[in-house]
Amino acid sequence: MSSLKCSIIVRSFNEEKHIGRLLKGISQQSIYDMTEVILVDSGSTDRTVEIARSYGVKIVNIRPEDFSFGRALNMGCAVANGDYLLFASAHVYPLYTDWLEKMIAPFSNEKVALVYGRQVGNEITKYSEHQLFRKWFPSVSNHEQRIPFCNNANAVVRRELWTDQQYDESLTGLEDLDWATKIQAKGYVIAYEAFAPIVHVHEETPSRIKNRYRREAIALKNIYPDETFSFWSFIRLTNSNIWSDAVHAIHEGKFLAEFPSIIMFRTLQFWGTYLGYNRDSKPDETLRMRMYYPNAFRKMLFRKKHEEPEYGFGKKINYAELEY
Repeated sequence: MSSLKCSIIVRSFNEEKHIGRLLKGISQQSIYDMTEVILVDSGSTDRTVEIARSYGVKIVNIRPEDFSFGRALNMGCAVANGDYLLFASAHVYPLYTDWLEKMIAPFSNEKVALVYGRQVGNEITKYSEHQLFRKWFPSVSNHEQRIPFCNNANAVVRRELWTDQQYDESLTGLEDLDWATKIQAKGYVIAYEAFAPIVHVHEETPSRIKNRYRREAIALKNIYPDETFSFWSFIRLTNSNIWSDAVHAIHEGKFLAEFPSIIMFRTLQFWGTYLGYNRDSKPDETLRMRMYYPNAFRKMLFRKKHEEPEYGFGKKINYAELEY
């Protein structure tokens, strides 16, 4: 066993607004002296790396053109020394000082390969995303989860199992779901820990909401190639989720304030899903840049005066219905 209990791996790109709060929360953890923090940065042009260095964080650099979520994780894991590899998004922060302890505790069961913790929103979180957090991250723990759902914004795996099964670097997202699916098939257990919550701060424009669900749908299509998501699925799921959110908003006295946001979020969520499922499953470099670095991509287009390529759509899907 390593002298380090846990290596915390954070992927970042221009996260100066949020990363200080995460790193401060990590520094206040009860087992902080048994941890190390590794930042895998993909070309930040703001103060992200400077802030991380002020906390003594180990920096690993990945070129933007080489980035994928799985590749960045693998690079961080490769230099980690802890017995457990914990992943946290750069725009999350823990609520309690025993967060790390609670995340590691379920590994007392030798069959547990992965633990993921609760996620909640804050005052800027869109109403519909609050509903998603409540559905997928409930207040009750489950240390023998049957489905492979998990989320690497707040998750930890055994280092020895990552060594044997690394993350798929070709996926445009959902590398966590892919890893969990494969590890469950080997007979290992996935645990959900409700008492290790983090606040997940999403400050997304409408185009980035669509972009997030599109790239995740492309990944789902690769993980589960037999699944489909038709235009009818888009219509049905958009309307049913708008209705469900609206009913909750009425009961909470927030309908008038939140209804425009509900319509926007749910429409773009499922439209992005539809577009992702109904395109070529292996995106070219231009689309990859649009998915991972949308702002930088627009600047590049302006500088080089390139026209956006046209992308064709035309297939179907359904595992996504489990996602929402």
